[in-house]
Amino acid sequence: MIRINLLGQTRPRAAKQSVPVEATLRIGMLIAAIVVAFIFLFVTYASQKKDLDATNDQIHRLEAERARLEQVKQQVQQFEAQKAVLQQRINVIELLQKGRAGGQELLQNVANTVAHTDGLWLTNMSKTGNTLTIDGEASSVNAVANFLTQMKRSGYFDKVEIKEAKENDIVKSVTTFAFSMTAEIASPQTVQGASAPATPAVPAPRGRS
Repeated sequence: MIRINLLGQTRPRAAKQSVPVEATLRIGMLIAAIVVAFIFLFVTYASQKKDLDATNDQIHRLEAERARLEQVKQQVQQFEAQKAVLQQRINVIELLQKGRAGGQELLQNVANTVAHTDGLWLTNMSKTGNTLTIDGEASSVNAVANFLTQMKRSGYFDKVEIKEAKENDIVKSVTTFAFSMTAEIASPQTVQGASAPATPAVPAPRGRS
């Protein structure tokens, strides 16, 4: 449809509205602030992500090291247990060796004291700790006293005591005396001191008259 302007006047154009400069600046500043905030958040996130990854890696390494140390600890405990068993066996062997050597020396010293006493023989002997209990028979009380003296002089025994001595009538035609005594085994220092030979005294030179 064709429109005809009968008045012959030009139709006025719509006026253009301009955007204020202040509003434009505010919009620009807002956009810039949003961009800066986004960049800051991105940088912060990247830094935190890097630290988190490094921490996780360190945790994994520490867990692996802990597992390795746990295996080492178990091996050490096994070695310690084996060492304790071996040490116990060694202690038992040393104790048996000491007991055997001490038993031979003990029997030898007792035999020597009996050999130096006439009319006396032993019927029983037991050892409890460091205390020796001896039972025997003697032809007289003097034989028992001599045996007691020989035990003391040997230097191997200490605190020699007669517990009991009485007449025994097992054989009617022979008079014997049953006795029981105890003695403590002297310390090695005491035995060495008693067994060491005495140093002869050197006579002082006489002056000329």
